[in-house]
Amino acid sequence: MRILLILPAGENVRVTRQRPRVPKRAMLRFSVLPLTTVAALTPPEHEVQIVDENVEALDFSADCDVVGITLMTALAPRAYEIAREFRARGRVVVGGGFHVTLCPDEARQHFNAIVVGDAEGAWPALLRDVEAGRLRKIYSSPPTGKVVLSAQSRWQLLRRNAKHYVTLNAIQATRGCSHGCRYCSVTAFHRRIHRQRPVADVVAELEHIARNFMFVDDNIIAHRAYACELFRAMTPLRKRWVTQCSIEIADDTELLQLARAAGCRGLFIGVETISAENLTAMDKGFNDSRRYRERLHQIRCAGIGVVAGIIVGLDRDDVTVFQRTLRFLEWTGVDTVQVNILTPLPGTPLFEDFARTGRIRDREWNHYDFRHCVIEPARMSSQELQNGADWLRAQFYRLDRILVRFARGIFVIGWIPALLGLKLNLTYRRDNRREQIVGRNPAQAVRVTADKVVFGQEAACVEG
Repeated sequence: MRILLILPAGENVRVTRQRPRVPKRAMLRFSVLPLTTVAALTPPEHEVQIVDENVEALDFSADCDVVGITLMTALAPRAYEIAREFRARGRVVVGGGFHVTLCPDEARQHFNAIVVGDAEGAWPALLRDVEAGRLRKIYSSPPTGKVVLSAQSRWQLLRRNAKHYVTLNAIQATRGCSHGCRYCSVTAFHRRIHRQRPVADVVAELEHIARNFMFVDDNIIAHRAYACELFRAMTPLRKRWVTQCSIEIADDTELLQLARAAGCRGLFIGVETISAENLTAMDKGFNDSRRYRERLHQIRCAGIGVVAGIIVGLDRDDVTVFQRTLRFLEWTGVDTVQVNILTPLPGTPLFEDFARTGRIRDREWNHYDFRHCVIEPARMSSQELQNGADWLRAQFYRLDRILVRFARGIFVIGWIPALLGLKLNLTYRRDNRREQIVGRNPAQAVRVTADKVVFGQEAACVEG
């Protein structure tokens, strides 16, 4: 069979025949691991092609028998549109990924079949059923949770578009996270289970890829003994890589040093919020906001750059949170930031909380991209949250601040991490300019209004 695997893209970054130019944001693209993994699970007698709408136009007249689409929540509308077009042409269309797994009743209406959970164990069975003409509506991995993680992905299927990715060499050593953060779809998808590939298998794969690569793990240090074994085995390979993990790595000097010796040059850290009360409410008290500066300093002094994930709009946030967060980011010296508006993703405890209290104001899935306000915040208006988040993004990525961070980073984290940080900063700045993101600090608007009231009172007194 001929199999077409598709990664949908959002409207503002999608490549089409009418808009063939690929946006300059390679630093935010890496190997499409879910689809290259599915390709690796496909028996060799089948022909596989991958189309990533972020870098190439999708052809609905493509010669194929089966279409597989992976989707996150924000891409669900586009995925359903793609499925409708291919089904109208008589193709068998299969959906998978986070949104399908967490919203199966909705998703099954749009596809001939869906894969719930991991593709291992489910995808090969689905293909056999397609060939036999007995396709079922839902496929899932074995319920034991003891799925053997896929080995080497077929990243070579993306080689024709390699220049549009920061790297095609993205691999996974572990999957899932043992923490239970209320907003996290990873927790909901994997049910707080953390699984690991055999270290020998990971090292064997690393021996055949380029020096620079990315671990696409949810929390690579979740199992300490495994992480230590992996990092020790990797050290002789002299690789350079980035990944994501919890801030707890800063508390373990040995683990941090092993990561650096193994080639770690950058970490995405979910800082989330500067409020201890917010962290507790989200079941992420282990972050301990009182120790942020100390912990981030430890990581950066080890020669590892930090991309901080920040969430604004939590229940303890008022209009002052944006200015305070900007000061915090400058004070701690993080190299890059990903600013996210609080977004309750379906299937998470947070979504249940907001749905129960009637605080979800927008159920258009394409707005669930962490850049649109879809909730009623507790201590500000929705518009204030939107304006403030945009303002924070625009202010952090001002050119003068980018250059200061780069210069400072050279002396703290070294040339390579600092250069990576600079490229990522400039990419986010380019995104802001393309999307015309400026924003407005709502705290300043409050002060201006207060000043006008005071001035008016003083004028009345003078007139009186």
